[in-house]
Amino acid sequence: MADKRAGGLTERLRSTRAGEALDLRRRVRRLEAEVQECRALNIRLAELTDIVTELLLPVAARDEEKLAELLEKYRQSV
Repeated sequence: MADKRAGGLTERLRSTRAGEALDLRRRVRRLEAEVQECRALNIRLAELTDIVTELLLPVAARDEEKLAELLEKYRQSV
């Protein structure tokens, strides 16, 4: 019964301007956190792409120092 009343109270609060603003703030915070997570994933993907690109080069054209740096940077970020 208490859960039902709490749900009704939440709905009534959301129907007010203050409740709508509070709900929007929560949604914006959640979306901002998701954007940060996406940015971090995109950075990791770019790092992996750099490593794979370097590995796909023929051995004679490969920059072993650059590859070692990329791998070390990636390992430290894991």
